[in-house]
Amino acid sequence: MLDQPYDDRDGWIWIDGKMVPWREAKIHVLSHGLNYASAVFEGTRAYGGKIFKCEEHTARLFYSAETLRMKIPYSQDEVNAATREVLQKNNLGDAYIRPLVWRGPEQMGIAGLKTQTHIMIAAWFWPSYFTPEQHERGLRLMMANWQRISAKAAPIHAKASGLYVTSTMAKQEADALGYDDALVLDHRGHVAEATVANIFFVKNGELHTPTPDAFLDGITRQTVLELAARRGIKVHIRTILPSELGDFDGCFLTGTAAEIAPVGEIAEHRYKLGDLVRGLMQDYAAEVRK
Repeated sequence: MLDQPYDDRDGWIWIDGKMVPWREAKIHVLSHGLNYASAVFEGTRAYGGKIFKCEEHTARLFYSAETLRMKIPYSQDEVNAATREVLQKNNLGDAYIRPLVWRGPEQMGIAGLKTQTHIMIAAWFWPSYFTPEQHERGLRLMMANWQRISAKAAPIHAKASGLYVTSTMAKQEADALGYDDALVLDHRGHVAEATVANIFFVKNGELHTPTPDAFLDGITRQTVLELAARRGIKVHIRTILPSELGDFDGCFLTGTAAEIAPVGEIAEHRYKLGDLVRGLMQDYAAEVRK
């Protein structure tokens, strides 16, 4: 199932209030969302048939849509119910769930305010974003040649499709050069995040993580902050410069897909998987299956 093309699978996708057979889930090629990236989405995980922080993800989906002036024609409660229905209809336990909102083909032109807003929810089996081998040795990151842009240039706190072109290019370059991922700096040259995951560093038993003023403050990132507080781990949310990368003992990524993924190296800097990171990984694994 993991290697199947995503357009050729068994299953059901919820589109605009109806369950549609997977292979029949189509949109028009002149959809505004396809031509002008007027689309927002979420990435949600289910563990043992239970969706982790479903309401928080749906709330962010609505925030993102409103930021792009799209009105979702359903309530948040209706979208939450549809998300659970998709999981059950596809008989999934551990799964990745993708809600997507986009502008339709009713009007071309950059504004597209006369288009219809559409929504779909798909789900599929998803064991892990990174392999067990990658977790064991720690991820290898290169320094990306692309940067996150300013909050004055784009709605960085919305999970908007158009913002991911930077991540796509950085991840493609990392894959081509044999790395697992890339560290992306922001427009000021500060450490921001990986391509689709936030980043934390460990130093002297404390955590350091960049201030989320040029990238999305992930729900998994927020969960890790909560878990760290429970353990009494001090967290420094601050500007981190590339020149500091050699000062840290450990490093890990956080994201819905990545969960907590230890980093073994960034460029020439090496990191160890210590007890602090192992403990947070165990806490997170328990948290998502409560």
